[in-house]
Amino acid sequence: MDDQTVITISGIDVSQNDKLILSDVRLSVDKGEFVYLIGRTGTGKTSLLRIIYADLPFHAGDAEVCGYELKNIRKKNVPYLRRKLGIVFQDFQLLEDRNVEKNLEFVLKATGWKDKQKIKQRIIEVLEEVGLLDKIKSMPHRLSGGEKQKIGIARALLNHPEVILADEPTGNLDPETSNDIMRLLIRISENGTSVIMATHNYNIIYKFPGKVIKCEDGKVIVSSNKLD
Repeated sequence: MDDQTVITISGIDVSQNDKLILSDVRLSVDKGEFVYLIGRTGTGKTSLLRIIYADLPFHAGDAEVCGYELKNIRKKNVPYLRRKLGIVFQDFQLLEDRNVEKNLEFVLKATGWKDKQKIKQRIIEVLEEVGLLDKIKSMPHRLSGGEKQKIGIARALLNHPEVILADEPTGNLDPETSNDIMRLLIRISENGTSVIMATHNYNIIYKFPGKVIKCEDGKVIVSSNKLD
């Protein structure tokens, strides 16, 4: 894997509950690349994301993510791999009992940050990046859906990830807010962080073109910068 490639998957089979979902998966993702992962429910999108963050084992083939060989990755190294990955969820998954700052602080402390000043500074940086520094003391229930998702993206950026994995990040949002989130994710990719986004929303793909990876009939089909 060269310096520009952050993910290389070659010839892996994806199974869940002993059922083969995808076979002979081959794909690569470069630094700063924006990639859509599409396909009907049950075609293997989420399983493929789980392979990438070492939550689902595989047997045939090889996969390398952010410098880690996944086939024989040791359990103790999985947290270090995951620090190089930021994950954005469809349903936000903010902790409702604490404000935005405390939500972000919780993640930093859980991933080994100890210096209070550095924690505070990093929280300010990511909130500025998503344009929500003014919400630092807000409780989640006071935020709109779009604001919650931007906080989710800020959370994913905390540890300077090489790759953002976004699972249906616009699924619960109206079209205008979805466009806002897309512009933010594309800006993040333009700054050098790769983004892999699972989505059902083909309108977004037409509006914001990127590389398309389609899960269909047990195969992965890679199209370059267009929706076939």
